[in-house]
Amino acid sequence: MEIKDNTLFRRYEFKYLLNRESANQIKEKAKKFMLIDSHAKKEKNQSYFVRSLYFDSDKCQNFYDKVDGVRSRKKFRLRTYDSQSSEDNLIYLEIKGRHLERTFKKRTQIKSAHLKFFYDNNKLPKLLSFYPNNDVVRDFVFTYLKTKIRPKVLIDYTRQPFINKYGLYFRLTFDSNLFSNRSKKLFIKKSTLSQLNTYPGLTILELKFERSIPLWFLRIIQSHNLNRKSISKFVLGMCKCNLAEETSD
Repeated sequence: MEIKDNTLFRRYEFKYLLNRESANQIKEKAKKFMLIDSHAKKEKNQSYFVRSLYFDSDKCQNFYDKVDGVRSRKKFRLRTYDSQSSEDNLIYLEIKGRHLERTFKKRTQIKSAHLKFFYDNNKLPKLLSFYPNNDVVRDFVFTYLKTKIRPKVLIDYTRQPFINKYGLYFRLTFDSNLFSNRSKKLFIKKSTLSQLNTYPGLTILELKFERSIPLWFLRIIQSHNLNRKSISKFVLGMCKCNLAEETSD
């Protein structure tokens, strides 16, 4: 939804943690300079649902790469914008990572019928024939077989995105209602869903830009005394579900 299929996108990402009052105030100020993303504008409350199934090794290598601040890293996830499985689901396989100071994301669309191959170690290589010459799928299959990554944690949240009216690329996303769940699949029965609420009542604000932050938003950062934080929904979910633990020296 955010980027085109098979497009490599590099940018800076800054994150902040807001209470409900600050989030609403900043949204109102942003509306003077930005537009609601076209996908969200059609939805109720001008926001949409996001679900990601993250993969990691049994030793949680991706988790610790993030926690330890490894400057060149990547992880894989399946992403959708639906909570229930159907033939019409939009599903993407994504690579999300960082190189030095910039983050990058690349994704490719996956057919619903092929989801089962992501859950079966023996059938997984068949994805290469379904998506020939596809860099994202090839990288995923290679990494899956080499490092034995497997689906670990499901992350759900509600996103309200804003895009710049004019000028350089600048995007704001307000993510709330963040839940996590242990899962081996992207879609699971409601009866087996035991989601854990992370940051109840709080909103994660993400700034995404290619070159610089507009002056008007720098004033917002100053007036609201915003402090940039290292926030990873993947790390939060892994900790909340007791799949991994941040350790301090």
